[in-house]
Amino acid sequence: MTGPLIIAARRSPVAPRGGGLGALAIHQIAAPVIAALLADAGIGPEAVGELILGNALGAGGNPARLAALAAGLPERVAGLTIDRQCCGGMDAVLLAHAMVAAGLHDVVIAGGAESYSRRPLRLAPDPQGGPPVPYDQPPFAPWPDRDPDMVEAAEAIAARLGISRAEQDDWAVASHARALAAAPRLAAEIVPMAGLAADSFARALTLRLCARAPVLAGSVTAANTAVAADGAAFCLVVSGRIARHRPALRLLAGATVGADPALPGLAPVPAIRQVLDRAGLVPGALDVVEMMEAFAVQAIGCLRLTGLPPAAVNPGGGALARGHPVGASGAINLVRLFHDLRAPGQHGLAAIAAAGGLGTALAVQRVG
Repeated sequence: MTGPLIIAARRSPVAPRGGGLGALAIHQIAAPVIAALLADAGIGPEAVGELILGNALGAGGNPARLAALAAGLPERVAGLTIDRQCCGGMDAVLLAHAMVAAGLHDVVIAGGAESYSRRPLRLAPDPQGGPPVPYDQPPFAPWPDRDPDMVEAAEAIAARLGISRAEQDDWAVASHARALAAAPRLAAEIVPMAGLAADSFARALTLRLCARAPVLAGSVTAANTAVAADGAAFCLVVSGRIARHRPALRLLAGATVGADPALPGLAPVPAIRQVLDRAGLVPGALDVVEMMEAFAVQAIGCLRLTGLPPAAVNPGGGALARGHPVGASGAINLVRLFHDLRAPGQHGLAAIAAAGGLGTALAVQRVG
């Protein structure tokens, strides 16, 4: 085999903020996943050239370095932390692919890790000399009128595309149902930790329960919005020399694009179109699609505008049934693709949106 390949992919359980992973720091969630990833591939830590980790809430430092050391990687592995908010975990894999393709390394670990539970408190100094002002969401655009709260941005998609609360609730119920049904096979991709061996949030959600959910904005409710969560996920990207004839995923095309910051949930649309065009694929050729579900309306809107096949989307449930560990979510989608694309020649696509109007997508093929 030639060119970079993903030969292993693993993740932690995903748990809501303050839940089963709430006592663990970012590197403590990441390290067991990294160790399991290398064990799956039969590759020793000494072979690793770099670790790239997407993280959005850690407030500086270099969580990738901490994770590398905690996982027992050689001290020469510097660790690179990137922040593209929700896109970070997927973009880390695209960056790893580029590093291996350029011949910089033969083995790169890439993904993301996030602890919503342990994130630092955010305070902004008062320029007038008063007490610091707490804030939750930093600015993602320089214009206040185009830098909406994420919930309000989701409701704007519903209004623009005419997506009802009922449609969003139907999507959420289906996501939970698929996650519960897939739980036995999801166990193969999850690295148990802190007493958890499965995602802890999925439940027998019903439309009656959805009807009682608190309204966040218009048609967007607590039931059709992903909960803040903790988790980690990583892929092992290697050169063809290392991969040889193992089962693997080959990256056919990938793209990260900027779009309207006022409608960030639709930013994956141009990325998806670009990736399908570069890969020479039509939507109907995709066997599995992992579409991020930060909000049900975002996933529905992206499918509606790209023509992706609904029957192929999130067969193991999505973020609505797991939770949203921001910097890790894109990598979790790739782990899901790795484990659900089983037959050589199958094609998959993953896509995710991020605050500020960012969208990442990539297309892969199962080989070997």
